Amino acid sequence: MFKMSRFAILWFMLFFLWINAVMAQVSSDCSNAIPICNNTPVNGGTTGFGVDDFSGAATTGCLERTLSGAIESNSAWYRFRTGASGQLGFNIGIDTLEDWDFALYQSNDCSNLGEPIRCNFFDNQDENAFVGVGEDPSGNTDNVQYEAWLDVTPGEDYYLLLNNFSNNNSGFSIQFSGHIFVTNPFDALDCSIINNLLGPPIAACENETIILDGTTSGALSYRWFLDSGSGFTEIMGENSPTYEVTTSANYRVEVVRPSETIISDVQVSFSAMPVANPVSDDASCSGLEVYDLSQKDMEVLGSQNSNEFLVSYHTTMADAVGGANALPKEYQTQSGSQTIFVRLTSIRNSRCFDASQQFQLINIETPILDFPQDVFLCEADAGVTIGMESTNPNYSYLWSSGEITSNILVSEEGEYELTVTNSQSGLSCSDSKRVTVLTSRPPQIIDIEIEDLQNNNTVTVLTDVSEEYEYRLDDGAYQTGNKFYQVEPGMHTVTVNNPQGCGDVTEQIVVIGFPKFFTPNGDGSNEYWTITGAEFLDSPVLTIYDRFGKLLAQLDPSNEQWDGVFKGKLLPESDYWFKLTYTSANGETVTAKYVNNHFSLKR
Repeated sequence: MFKMSRFAILWFMLFFLWINAVMAQVSSDCSNAIPICNNTPVNGGTTGFGVDDFSGAATTGCLERTLSGAIESNSAWYRFRTGASGQLGFNIGIDTLEDWDFALYQSNDCSNLGEPIRCNFFDNQDENAFVGVGEDPSGNTDNVQYEAWLDVTPGEDYYLLLNNFSNNNSGFSIQFSGHIFVTNPFDALDCSIINNLLGPPIAACENETIILDGTTSGALSYRWFLDSGSGFTEIMGENSPTYEVTTSANYRVEVVRPSETIISDVQVSFSAMPVANPVSDDASCSGLEVYDLSQKDMEVLGSQNSNEFLVSYHTTMADAVGGANALPKEYQTQSGSQTIFVRLTSIRNSRCFDASQQFQLINIETPILDFPQDVFLCEADAGVTIGMESTNPNYSYLWSSGEITSNILVSEEGEYELTVTNSQSGLSCSDSKRVTVLTSRPPQIIDIEIEDLQNNNTVTVLTDVSEEYEYRLDDGAYQTGNKFYQVEPGMHTVTVNNPQGCGDVTEQIVVIGFPKFFTPNGDGSNEYWTITGAEFLDSPVLTIYDRFGKLLAQLDPSNEQWDGVFKGKLLPESDYWFKLTYTSANGETVTAKYVNNHFSLKR
């Protein structure tokens, strides 16, 4: 644990008189721990630590020595006993600028406390309003000054040490919590440990009637006293066994019996009763994942001091009344409409609260604009439709061009923006999207280059523009590159597609292999010129020409080689050309396109 040394002197003058009035109910020693049960104390502060309850020890649980030289610096001790089984916790309300620690011991003997079962020594640099066990009633789930709930059974004794790390402090309140107070609201804590005639300290709300009862059998007389800060003084004329209290102070009754005089003191502290102001309904858009509930705090508080009252929000009225399951201020929004119940609580006394207000939190759906952002207008089309495919009758639509429909037909290039709005309960949730319309047309194949290396052929497709077309060979997958490698000899189909949606173009090509030259000189090597791959065609015919276009030879499946002879004469060294025809699937004679039909004869 990490502790910062801070010595705040805030609120000192404000609480000075009140601190003196209630100090008698603060015990700085474990041996005189104040017993508490069905009501919990509100105290004005602590000064000093009395005796060292840890006999010079350096640590107890998470607590370490303070600047006092002991573990305690300004301490208060309380004890309680469980009366039922269940989940138990407590909230210690403090000034947000002060630093309080606590340790809880399961023991009935101050001389044998053992190690604490719950302990917290973190400093309050986050300026939390509560420390304790269980859950922060403000809904702050990140409060590191909270320890895990207790799971208790009847008859367990506990000692609670509160220690202020500052030299001056504004006091604290203790409020018990947990499901045990739902199942056993009147006996969750055992009041038999209280043997004081007037009972335990009383935390009350303003305008609440508090009757102190000193009734004792065999009493001869009663006298009542009040200590408002300068010592006990008799309340003249009050001699009945009961006394109605209306102000915060320490009270004493003196009961005279024939054989003895009984004196009993009790602390009574009144806290202001908050009044929750009406809260307006609110709404959030579905794109907003978190709604900040704290923005409603000032509506609830009005002119009341946020340092004195806590605003919490709940999903049910029962939780609001019970102060349970406070929603985190950074609340995950829910779909549709939800009722949020409000509780305004006195920080010093959780019994003083107002849960009369509620409001509707409506989660409005933000329109989802899922249409394409880039649309292409084909040259052959009269126009293209942009925008939403369907119309929601609860939405309004507005285009930058003035139209108020969910989609429009455009016939020109440009940028068009659509704003869609959903309005409910006085709140509008909108989204906008810009559509860019560009003119496009089907691709054109300018040329197809075939590098015919017989068994390792490369096909390159050249198009009219450098747009990002996609290319496919035969029935293969489309690719972005315009080259195909290791193409086998034979007939193939090349397809170029415009992914912008304006069509595609297809060409049939023939990939054949042939030597770039041949040497018919009688040495037995490379004597003939021929092609490979023609066998994959239907009725292929190869005709050979000289540079002047004169037909020199015709090759077909029955005559597959040429020896460089025309009408019995050897032709000279030169370049020669050829043309390849074949029969298409529909029976037509087709001349193969894109064939690199040039080779050389060398002697």
